[in-house]
Amino acid sequence: MQRTVWTPEGDQLQSTRVARLMARLGHPIDDSDPAPSIAAFIRWSQRQPDLFWGGVMDDLGVVWSQRYEKVRDLSGGPEWTDWFVGGRTSIALNTVDIPATECPDRLALIAETEDGDVRRWTFGEAAREIDRLAWALTSLGIGRGDSVACYMPMVAEVVFAMLATMKIGAIFLPIFSGYAPPAVRERLDDGDVKLLFTADIALRRGKTVSLKEQADLAVKGVKTLRHQLVLRRGEGTVAMAPGRDLWWHEAVEDGGKGATTEMMGSMEPALMIYTSGTTGKPKGTVHTHAGCLAQMGKELAYNFDLRQDDRFWWFSDIGWMMGPWEIIGCWLNRAPFVVFEGAPNYPQPDRVWKMIENHRLTHLGISPTAIRLLMRSGDEWVDRHPMETLRILGSTGEPWDAESYRWYFEKVGGGRCPVINISGGTDIVGCFLAPLPVLPIKETSLQSPGLGMDIDVFDEEGNPVVGEVGYLVCKSPAPSMTRGLWKAPEKYIETYWSRFPGVWDHGDWAMVDEDGDWFLFGRADDTLNIAGRRVGPGEIEAALIEHEAVSEAAAIGVPDDLKGTELVCFVVLHPGHDESEGLRGELVEQVVAALGKVDRPRDVRFVDDLPKTRSAKIVRRLIQRCHLGDEDLGDLTSVANPEAFDAIAGSR
Repeated sequence: MQRTVWTPEGDQLQSTRVARLMARLGHPIDDSDPAPSIAAFIRWSQRQPDLFWGGVMDDLGVVWSQRYEKVRDLSGGPEWTDWFVGGRTSIALNTVDIPATECPDRLALIAETEDGDVRRWTFGEAAREIDRLAWALTSLGIGRGDSVACYMPMVAEVVFAMLATMKIGAIFLPIFSGYAPPAVRERLDDGDVKLLFTADIALRRGKTVSLKEQADLAVKGVKTLRHQLVLRRGEGTVAMAPGRDLWWHEAVEDGGKGATTEMMGSMEPALMIYTSGTTGKPKGTVHTHAGCLAQMGKELAYNFDLRQDDRFWWFSDIGWMMGPWEIIGCWLNRAPFVVFEGAPNYPQPDRVWKMIENHRLTHLGISPTAIRLLMRSGDEWVDRHPMETLRILGSTGEPWDAESYRWYFEKVGGGRCPVINISGGTDIVGCFLAPLPVLPIKETSLQSPGLGMDIDVFDEEGNPVVGEVGYLVCKSPAPSMTRGLWKAPEKYIETYWSRFPGVWDHGDWAMVDEDGDWFLFGRADDTLNIAGRRVGPGEIEAALIEHEAVSEAAAIGVPDDLKGTELVCFVVLHPGHDESEGLRGELVEQVVAALGKVDRPRDVRFVDDLPKTRSAKIVRRLIQRCHLGDEDLGDLTSVANPEAFDAIAGSR
């Protein structure tokens, strides 16, 4: 049982945006006993989706060029639900055009690069950039329904690229700038991309990377591609293919007043994001104008209590769903946000903390992996920066361990900021689980189901379970669920709807405790069956990280004649702790003390780093294959640090 680490004070409750939403929808918070009334509202939002989602769109101020006739149509089955039927709107209308009219002089965007360059835009200035770029796209023959990809560092122009694409009714496809050409080409080819946004160079830990050279290799053989639009950041000496490649600044110079915003059907696609592909062929998830506005706007407004005078920063690349999520959610709520090109610990371990103070940020979102990385540098770096403007912390991407969570809560947030630990995925561009800042939060927990998300935990037979680990499922559709998979409708049904017919299976292990608080334990397909007992690797890893010497951990299963599976664990130590047989024994006993003798690891191996995706998820199945001697791990371009496999292989 985890302890409660944060509780809202009485005067905080009614001032929140979720409290105002509850009152608007006829479910005000009961000041005398708040928690039951809030829990009742969460249940109501799950059971009355038409009333809830319609009320949310009104409360967020979403503008329609044609009002929808009804909130949802289930006639095609839950897998193919239509939302906001008959409605017409646009992400660009709601996040660019209207803010530029309502509040043109309000700060909208802060962009900082690794070398310390800082630029700022108001809503009016950003709208002009987006309009000129939208005009350039139309002049190049890009239009409604076309796919446009972005292979760029996290600079301000990715914001303009995404919203200009959506403004003209095209589909935006973001790609991690760290991917190698084969991985980029696979996405360009599968996505039928006609234009690629890129840049001549990117900055990575003090080095200049020729991104254009990588892009040129990636577009070879992509039959649909017509143009590359290249942002000039260097000296302008990169090779440009005549007729295909254009400099960004030259393409927009005759833009004038820009392009007209296309009004789109509610369920017309706006965004396509590919899954990472570490376990197979990447899948293109497809997201709509109304679905993105509903889910992203809701989460920023009510889970993060985002207000117009806040300043928001989620440490993310545009290729991860948190990039588009931040952009759309913040600007729909008229709040400025930060984009950053760089590493969290370069040139010094306090880069993140300095940025928070320099830009007076109110919200920080970051992965547990990044926090563990920053912890290794010691407390002195974070202790130099009070960060008094922070009021809410965020996290996602993987389960927390208690030690890292406490460090984040106490050292970064000063013990005063709730940790809004959210979890969902690329396939819903939002969250199934998301704490509200009006309820107490337990250490490492995700507290509550997301508003309007009818989730549960099922056992193998599809029965709801409490107090035990099972499959995280969603029993009712939500507006932001992917509209199939790009060119693969059968794969969509197989991936999400086949285990429990009519119910979305998200593929995560979760548990809801007797108090109704939620916890995650990693991917269900990573689950280990040890002597007939199933255990999630996240449980084992959390036990290891509880030891003061351990910074990170990964647990895998290896074949065993007696138990079926035995545990092998890989750990990264904090600086100042030495590898030794004594420490190895302590870590084995640490797992036994936490989980029992059945889960005693066969071995604990010391490594300097663990292989992770660029969204900071440990690739356990690839670690397992490497450890068992598989010399062909396949395409590793979605892995941020493939060199880490050398140590895994060397530890056999």
